[in-house]
Amino acid sequence: MWPRVAHAQGHTRLYRIFWVSTESQPDPFLDGFREGLRARGYVDGKDVAFELHYAPGNPQALREVISELRRGNIDLAVSSGPATRAMTAVTDIPVLFALSGDPIELGLVKSLAQPGGNFTGTTFLSLELAGKRVELLKDILPKLRTLAVLSNTDHPGEQSEWRATQEASKGLGIVPIYVPFSGVHELDNALKVAGNAHADALLVFPDAVTMVHRSRIAQFAVAQRLHSMFGWSEYCDAGGLLSYGANQRATYFSLATYADRILRGESPSVLPVVQPTKFELAVNLKTAELLGINLDASSILFRANKVIE
Repeated sequence: MWPRVAHAQGHTRLYRIFWVSTESQPDPFLDGFREGLRARGYVDGKDVAFELHYAPGNPQALREVISELRRGNIDLAVSSGPATRAMTAVTDIPVLFALSGDPIELGLVKSLAQPGGNFTGTTFLSLELAGKRVELLKDILPKLRTLAVLSNTDHPGEQSEWRATQEASKGLGIVPIYVPFSGVHELDNALKVAGNAHADALLVFPDAVTMVHRSRIAQFAVAQRLHSMFGWSEYCDAGGLLSYGANQRATYFSLATYADRILRGESPSVLPVVQPTKFELAVNLKTAELLGINLDASSILFRANKVIE
């Protein structure tokens, strides 16, 4: 009965939340988080006030404003995606994150089960998904033999994801071609390497850089006549052929539950880092048509959670 009683009593003060992101506005992830808070009984402007800081595609630009964070002015910080890197110096304010990489490798938490510090949240990294994405590509392209794998090495957990992709490819008789790059400045050259690989398909690991430049990568895949697979449906919205992964907006909605618990006094040190358990398959029919793919011969459409026409 305690949670119901607590919510029935309402909130006794205005909580200040510091939001940092390398995306741009309008921000669907912020919208999802706010929606989650409303579901927990918080009224924007009455119970919570947001201080928003954006630096599209540039985590470094956030470091100066983050360095000025002080307990007392802010009750909770929330870092979206790669902005989490800029938050690592924050030690005296609870921080929630939603991260595509490995928070242990990044040094944010001691373990997923027991974070042990002032950080907790969600990681989208799932090595099982890496193998599933290869399988889905094979389903839609049975003759798949060579797979170009575009991977940002400046991404915690990247090597684990690459190893999982190699293992899945080997089991399916596919030769994966590793196309690494480090940061946005090397992306153009990496795309040239992928284009010269004579691959049948392109698999793109989800991370901040590929997310920001998803339209460019999707257009490249179409121009090269490559079947493409991505990590989140936003890539398909931008023209990618397929994606398989967690729904990011829904994840931020759920993250508000941890925000509520922390604002009520729980420590992030004992709140386990969450990994999504529900995943969605998205298909872009327009891209399939551009590539001359007949999806009627595949079960992909029947399994898809989201079909973009």
